[in-house]
Amino acid sequence: MTEQDYKAGQKESMTGKKVWFITGAGRGMGTDIAKAALAAGHAVVATGRTPEKVAQAIGENEDLLAVKLDVTDPAAAEAAVQAAVERFGRIDVLVDNAGNFYAGFFEEISPDDFRAQIETTLFGPMNVTRAALPVLRAQRSGLVVTISSTAGIAGGEFLTAYAASKFGVEGWAESLAPEIAPFGIRTMLVEPGFFRTELLTPESTSYAESTIEDYAQRTEETVAAWCSMDGQQGGDPAKLADALVQLAELDEPPLRFAAGADAVGVFEQRAKALRAQAEAHRDLSSNLAYNDA
Repeated sequence: MTEQDYKAGQKESMTGKKVWFITGAGRGMGTDIAKAALAAGHAVVATGRTPEKVAQAIGENEDLLAVKLDVTDPAAAEAAVQAAVERFGRIDVLVDNAGNFYAGFFEEISPDDFRAQIETTLFGPMNVTRAALPVLRAQRSGLVVTISSTAGIAGGEFLTAYAASKFGVEGWAESLAPEIAPFGIRTMLVEPGFFRTELLTPESTSYAESTIEDYAQRTEETVAAWCSMDGQQGGDPAKLADALVQLAELDEPPLRFAAGADAVGVFEQRAKALRAQAEAHRDLSSNLAYNDA
């Protein structure tokens, strides 16, 4: 970022217009977030593997810049961030949203598919955030929003790869928060429950091939249940997008935001379970110190 770019960005930020940088903006929740930010009067850098599809999904707007980005490619992340700075002079809100879903029982998910899940939904946000942090530090301001999942709060069967990546995202973002807070940069984890996005469509979800008889019936039942949920989820992604725009305006955004009534329930159940687990063997847990007497 040049000094001229920085000053121009500072001038624009004083008008109330912020620059949003959103990954996975070509469809699903990313598109809704981009539209909500634009509707609120902000500028948006919307990224995806095919920028033409991104621009088409969001619609024409003079404050929109569509940029090609594969989040698994660190060099592409750096190039996309540079394009954002060249156009708008700064980045105020980074939304790490791009993702996919490899579902199946652990024994049946191939090592390559498991790694592919981690590359996209854990290392992907890391790649983009690493590229953007020098810009945010130079500004001494910014918000890093990471779209996680209730699967990052509580795991479950058929979710081993996805939950592993989201639990990783939770630990990474929570640990990143105090590292960058001294530079005026905030972080916010968003844990959606079931929203009517495209996550369960064939374009986003890959099911492991059923190869082990012991899992066959449960696999068939689980896949059928999830396929039947596609397009029937209770959450409205447009409402979530509007909520994120509101939260981004706060001086102190929450470290975590439970998105959806079902997500609030997961938070409450997890908190209750952790407390019960802490109490279950309190005496044994509390008597493991060295006896120096």
